[in-house]
Amino acid sequence: MRTTSRDAGSTVQSVDRAVTILELLALHGEAGTTQLARELGVHKSTASRLVSALERRRLVEQVEERGRYRLGVGVLKLAGATNARLDLAKEARPVVRRLASETGETVNLAVLSGGAALYVDQVSGSSTLSSYNWVGQHIPIHATSNGKVLVSEQHDPELTRSLGDLTPYTPATVTDRAVLDAQLAEVRERGWALATDELDVGLTALAAPVRDAHGDVVASISVSGPTFRFGPQRVDELVPLLLSATAEASARIAHQPVER
Repeated sequence: MRTTSRDAGSTVQSVDRAVTILELLALHGEAGTTQLARELGVHKSTASRLVSALERRRLVEQVEERGRYRLGVGVLKLAGATNARLDLAKEARPVVRRLASETGETVNLAVLSGGAALYVDQVSGSSTLSSYNWVGQHIPIHATSNGKVLVSEQHDPELTRSLGDLTPYTPATVTDRAVLDAQLAEVRERGWALATDELDVGLTALAAPVRDAHGDVVASISVSGPTFRFGPQRVDELVPLLLSATAEASARIAHQPVER
């Protein structure tokens, strides 16, 4: 069956709109079909059909609030065509596993994905109380140690786009931009971030950056557990182990020998 120029034009237009949806979700972090339709300049039913097609390919996924979408793990697989993130997870895996063994806590590897931290690997330690798997989850940047590490060296307007709305998740969530900016400056100065009860009450995590050969932050590794176990003394014990792990992970992806 021959394809007419009209059909070809319609197909190209649909592809262009689908790609625009991915770009909008990367920009906003998440959005509903009404917002996407408005920004695309199309009817809501058209936006809904496009989103459904992207969802079937796991390029977008629904958030807990039905009708709102964010980038899906399928985007990560496409990016893996360059092997960058997949190689990162593969190279960092032994480091993540060993850190979980050393600390007894849950260790996560995260990368920046649009307006969120995307968790790409997780290993639970012997002291882990919960078996919840964060892999594939998009986590708010401003309410997590991983998120703060990932954007710690960004500048406006990129930083503002990454942060999005500073939504409160608990009473401890930082929603004041000036306070958050001060925290990011502290992360840059000391080389690690701490988030206590900011995403979930009772959960504390500290994270440090993984850097590529150019010194750019390409990922973060975190150690997390119940807040009652993460007092000041415990944090002081964990920080050297975490920094050693991220230094080794950085060396692995930069193909440089680890200094000991």
